[in-house]
Amino acid sequence: MAPRCPTVTAMTDMVLVTGAAGRIGGFLRPRLRAAGHELRLLDVVPTDGEPDALVASVTDLDAMRAACAGAAAVVHLGGLAGDEPWDRVLDTNIHGTWCVLEAARLAGVPRVVLASSNHAVGFVERGDGPAPDDLAPRPDTFYGVSKVTMEALGSLYADRFGLHVVALRIGTCAPEPRDTRALATWLSPDDAGRLVHAALTVPGPGFRVVWGVSANTRRWWSTAGGEAIGYHPLDDAEAYAADFPPAPEPPVVRVGGPWARTEP
Repeated sequence: MAPRCPTVTAMTDMVLVTGAAGRIGGFLRPRLRAAGHELRLLDVVPTDGEPDALVASVTDLDAMRAACAGAAAVVHLGGLAGDEPWDRVLDTNIHGTWCVLEAARLAGVPRVVLASSNHAVGFVERGDGPAPDDLAPRPDTFYGVSKVTMEALGSLYADRFGLHVVALRIGTCAPEPRDTRALATWLSPDDAGRLVHAALTVPGPGFRVVWGVSANTRRWWSTAGGEAIGYHPLDDAEAYAADFPPAPEPPVVRVGGPWARTEP
């Protein structure tokens, strides 16, 4: 059985962050606090340096409802970060997202920011112009399917229950780009903080999907959705271009890169 959250004291303007012990959670914690957000942290493992963090699973509805009590928003990062067998993806990423949204609804939390992924559209072939934020789903893996479902659940909870839901199709979020593809898809930690802050503070977003990418010279994705919520990235992966060969081998023709592979 998943560990349960203790009862938490209700606070105003508190943001619950699931998956707080993960890589992106580690990037966001200091940056969201610097932007003025008070955080309540949750993960299935203890969060380093955070003695008050809650230990619970996003698949435990009762625990999530307790964690949501008194929060003004949820930033949902919790889940499997790579492709896994279907049963694990189904439970953690899909059922877990439903638990987060349902808990937010039951607790009266008005806004949820969802960590979606470019892999929700990974099989889309790159075009000549920037891909729109609301590009139709073409997932490249079971993980990508879970992010498509995440977006669909967010849309349902916005339309049916009136939650404000911003789904962020995150690119390559890392301290530095790690390959030639990332010169286009990189999301720097500082820009990740700016993006999530914008998603938390834009007035009345309803439901929307926004690319999570920095101001990269080689960016494949539109900036329109980010601009609409007040996200203004400052970092450019081009500063690292000399570290990589001039062209990827083989060429990157699909949004998901090596994840979007065909098999016999």
